[in-house]
Amino acid sequence: MYEYINGELVLMTPTYAVLDVQGVGYKIIISLQTYSKLADATRVKLNVHQIVREDANLLYGFYDEDERHIFRLLINVNGVGPNTALIMLSSLSSEEIRTAILKEDINTLKSVKGIGLKTAQRIIVDLKDKITTSGASVDLFSKQATFNKQKEEAMLALIALGYAKAPAEKVLDKLLEEKKNYTVQELIKAAFKQM
Repeated sequence: MYEYINGELVLMTPTYAVLDVQGVGYKIIISLQTYSKLADATRVKLNVHQIVREDANLLYGFYDEDERHIFRLLINVNGVGPNTALIMLSSLSSEEIRTAILKEDINTLKSVKGIGLKTAQRIIVDLKDKITTSGASVDLFSKQATFNKQKEEAMLALIALGYAKAPAEKVLDKLLEEKKNYTVQELIKAAFKQM
């Protein structure tokens, strides 16, 4: 999986950018939030999230880590796919989405095209406990990011070893509630004992 792509910006539209990296052009789908930050750039580094499907291998790019973090949270909500998450990030800033979730502001979320009442409610219920406030210190945010990365890496390893995603996630969540400072290896070993 790609973490970021750093290259020369050869083409940019409001919906995607093409980065040339040593002669290879990467088409990366972007939000209007990222588009506005790339206005006069010639060389850029985009944080990416890759989605591989039967019919496509898609790269979604984000100007900063916070936007990608919000994107990843949103696509884990039942009924919110990558395109809907991107529309949300094009309509509202990462901070506006975070604030709407924390304040349970259904109307702000519903103002986004394609988001109805039930989806807005589901986003709030699913993400309220997973989102940090902007007032949180950088250390808290980086600890949360580390926590999420540990869980993600452990989850990928368990799935690769043949475990189903839902039970694996349940076990990992339980383990990380009890103790947050696991290494990825310790987390996987602890999960084995409970599965």
